[in-house]
Amino acid sequence: METFNPDPKPGRLVLPLVLIGMIATTYTFVNRVATNNDLDISAVEEEVVVIEEEVTEDSTTTSTTTTTLPLEVVTYLEEIQGEKVQSDELGQTVLEANEKWDDELYSYQEAKDEFAKFIEDAEQFVDTVSEPGPPNTFANLVTSHDELKVLASLIYEDTKELLEGLTSSDTGERRAAALDSFNKNLALFQQKIEETIASATSS
Repeated sequence: METFNPDPKPGRLVLPLVLIGMIATTYTFVNRVATNNDLDISAVEEEVVVIEEEVTEDSTTTSTTTTTLPLEVVTYLEEIQGEKVQSDELGQTVLEANEKWDDELYSYQEAKDEFAKFIEDAEQFVDTVSEPGPPNTFANLVTSHDELKVLASLIYEDTKELLEGLTSSDTGERRAAALDSFNKNLALFQQKIEETIASATSS
């Protein structure tokens, strides 16, 4: 005899039971894992260190000191600068005349005339150096100017000695010594002018 099943879909009752069991199992598992492992979930705060670079501004201040010289000092410095140029010209004249005599390009009379001429030039040079000179209120310039006058006089004496050497009976030794002295005194004169200008403009 055939048995009649009143529920045509008996699986409808099994599925809810399975779902309830799965939910219960999941809930129990999660609680157990959290309890047994003592998990502490917390936010980690990361400390951010900001390094500020200090910028140092390098401001270099250049101070320029301008020294204004009195007009009379400027005039004097220009004056002795001109005398330095004159001394160059005198020295060139003496050197050329001496070389022409040595090279026999001058006759004896021509050499005497030429040597006598630069004696006159040297005498005029002494007068030029002597006057007017620096302002009396500047003692250092007055002292330097006195030295220039002495050197100018020595140059003048050297030119006279050159003519004496030319006319002497020796073989040129006296003239050579006079020329050497002339060149040295001329160099000292020019050096003194350079020192005087440098000192006056730097103080």
